[in-house]
Amino acid sequence: MALEWVVLGYAAAAEAVMVILLTLPGAYAVRKGLISVTRNLLKPFLSVVPFCVFLLLDIYWKYETRPRCKSAESCTPTELMRHQKSVMKSQRNALLIAAALMFYWLLYSVTRLVTRVEMLNQRVEKLQNQE
Repeated sequence: MALEWVVLGYAAAAEAVMVILLTLPGAYAVRKGLISVTRNLLKPFLSVVPFCVFLLLDIYWKYETRPRCKSAESCTPTELMRHQKSVMKSQRNALLIAAALMFYWLLYSVTRLVTRVEMLNQRVEKLQNQE
């Protein structure tokens, strides 16, 4: 299961880098090419959403099937440590899922806004040239 988390981490990192590059001030020359690349990557990155749902279900299943200790004597210290480690990993993975979904939403929103601003700037230039 570690490969899924690595893939999700790389996808979230790629989304974060694209959002940062799109929002950098003064990068107008790079932004035009980056917008077209980002628009082409939005549909493949949409697969992150069902993937995150699958991973959330995996976390939920692990939570529901974890061993339960009725008393302090029923669980060994090793079992308790393993359970605590599993809970910490699940929390870390839930944060990764939230970050991936948030960065996808940000990337979609920023790309849409930048595209709209570029289109409005072209309209303004066209109107100024007609005068």
